[in-house]
Amino acid sequence: MDNGELEYPVIKNTSVVDSIKDWIIDQMIKGRLRPGDKLPTEAELCGRLGAGRNSVREAIKQLEAYGVLYIKRAEGTFVAEQFEPKMMSPVLYSIILQYNSWQDFVDLRKAIDIGTLYVLMGKHPEEEDLNRLRELLRNLENAVSADDLDVKRITEADCAFHNEIIRLTENPQLMTLSEYINRITIPSREKTTASVIQNGEIEQYVHLHRELYEIIRDGRKDAIEQAVLNHYIFWEKENGQQKAGEI
Repeated sequence: MDNGELEYPVIKNTSVVDSIKDWIIDQMIKGRLRPGDKLPTEAELCGRLGAGRNSVREAIKQLEAYGVLYIKRAEGTFVAEQFEPKMMSPVLYSIILQYNSWQDFVDLRKAIDIGTLYVLMGKHPEEEDLNRLRELLRNLENAVSADDLDVKRITEADCAFHNEIIRLTENPQLMTLSEYINRITIPSREKTTASVIQNGEIEQYVHLHRELYEIIRDGRKDAIEQAVLNHYIFWEKENGQQKAGEI
């Protein structure tokens, strides 16, 4: 690539490292830096951006840690050529640190769930995929039919069912983001399951999962949004009064 095509702004004195990272990402967004392209040398970046060598190195180091860039010894720094799960780590941190509004987090989960179902149905899951999802639904049904209801077992079955829906999209970015969201919500999901058991609502809980399976099986896109909204009834009831940090 001809690095002469890159746009070089004058880096301001404040947040120099962040400014350099933003510049690199901006060049990628504009298509001036593409997967596999080599970045200009440190000396070139320092001269073009008006930044110190330490700032340039730190910016590259951070983007390398995120999986956006990679370094080949004696060759230079290059733009990553494929998605790496660690690229999503900054997103996870931002979600954790921005627990300012419980409702905002609920809205995020709903948006992801609704989008996931649309993506999955667009791929028209095969019979084998539906059988696997049905098996996981059956595991959940078995868990809630046990004589001694186990909160962890039911929650694990719930997570396995939803994770399979995500896996069937075959979208690595979506799978990674959803994995992070699921990790964060495990404690609240266990509390919700315990509450559902205590209130004698376990059959309705299973029905909502069965409803999702049937919508996917039948390809009923028109029913996606309402099904997802219904699915959050118990979770919202249990967590609505909790502080954001307890999600």
